[in-house]
Amino acid sequence: MWSIGDNRERTCNGVTRRGFLQVGFSSALGLSLPEILHARELNKKQKKPQKERSVMLIWLWGGPSHIDTFDMKPNAPLEYRGPFRAIGTNVPGIQVCEYLPLLAKQADKYAILRSLYHGTNDHGLAGTIALTGKEISGGRVMPSMGAVVSRMKGYHPPLSSFVTVGGRMHQGHRPLQGEGGGILGSMYDPFRVEYDELTGVRVHDLTPPEDLTQNRIERRKRFLQTIDSAQEQLFAKSGADTLGAVYEQAFNLLSSSAARAVFDLDRESEAMRDRYGRYRFGQSCLLGRRLVESGVPFVQVNWSSHVESEEDWGDGGWDMHYRHFEITQERHMWMLDQSLSALFDDLERRGLLATTTVVVMGEFGRMPKINEKAGRDHWNSCYSALIAGGGVRGGQAIGASDAKAEFPASRPIKPADVCMTVYNQLGIPRTALLANSIAPEGEVIEELF
Repeated sequence: MWSIGDNRERTCNGVTRRGFLQVGFSSALGLSLPEILHARELNKKQKKPQKERSVMLIWLWGGPSHIDTFDMKPNAPLEYRGPFRAIGTNVPGIQVCEYLPLLAKQADKYAILRSLYHGTNDHGLAGTIALTGKEISGGRVMPSMGAVVSRMKGYHPPLSSFVTVGGRMHQGHRPLQGEGGGILGSMYDPFRVEYDELTGVRVHDLTPPEDLTQNRIERRKRFLQTIDSAQEQLFAKSGADTLGAVYEQAFNLLSSSAARAVFDLDRESEAMRDRYGRYRFGQSCLLGRRLVESGVPFVQVNWSSHVESEEDWGDGGWDMHYRHFEITQERHMWMLDQSLSALFDDLERRGLLATTTVVVMGEFGRMPKINEKAGRDHWNSCYSALIAGGGVRGGQAIGASDAKAEFPASRPIKPADVCMTVYNQLGIPRTALLANSIAPEGEVIEELF
């Protein structure tokens, strides 16, 4: 099922070329097409994308608790460790939460980073640092990992080099700045799709209005070709050529059975859809696997809250300052356990895990000491992430927190190190990043390999 709409995830707190693209497509086709097409066309001539390697970022917006998931502290005081028990995994010496039993059986597939840290507990600022590897400086926002991959890899037909499954992240009414192109421009923002439990997959930029028939598409195409000729008086010849190619690509997308097939979850067996989970996060992970299988180099899957009321289940995603243990036990933990374990199994069964690096993280962790509302507040001084696939050596914990999971006790790791590791996995050298002024100040986490 195809539909058009908007969905936002929240946490607590003259005619330009761009205008011409927006007006041209909105009025002539009745749909919205991102500027990403323009950038893909420019980059297509520079470098062909590598189809054999991909990265999936499972983005747990809101900040999951490290001390209640992958860095349990069973010997810490009760006001720190909380009511959840630690259980053994299929790797001796590594424990996880009792509410992650499926992932406990797969510990040999992933590595746990237990000593991540950075300098802010503000959702928006922390999210930008985690996704870009750098703080906002002088109003300049660095591009997200996906945007960097998009810049360096170029357009990836029939879709994009950077696809996000899920609505744009918000902190209150403020959008998360680090999700898109940043200083590279909005043309490097992600190609965005969503999964809605009622309406199915929503592909804003591939779904024309119901009354837009093929004949009408062809008429609009001829009309735009006429407009294109007139634009040569406004833009340089090279720019006009590129715009013409962008229009051509847009029409190709509208009629591309290959592009549409990627988003058709009905092509999956009922058993597979059940295995991932018949809820937004589960089906989003399944859609992410289909995108990887189609050759998209960077796929980001955003965790969504799955709830109708913030009063019932907390303020978006993993941001739970109260009723933390009730919420995570009843919903978040089993969803993460089922869907993420299904993804690991599915990628491995299809032979994709060896070439797909899966990164699972949020913008920070939760305060180890429980607050007076039976919740955990923001904590950026130490938190955890998982990395699997793509040659990563699973069955290990890299870095360690102290006895109360408050601060790194060994091998501190910065978000910039995760970013550099992702780029390394996709064959993007530091020299190329420096040449484009988008290199984060981090190092590859060599212990992963």
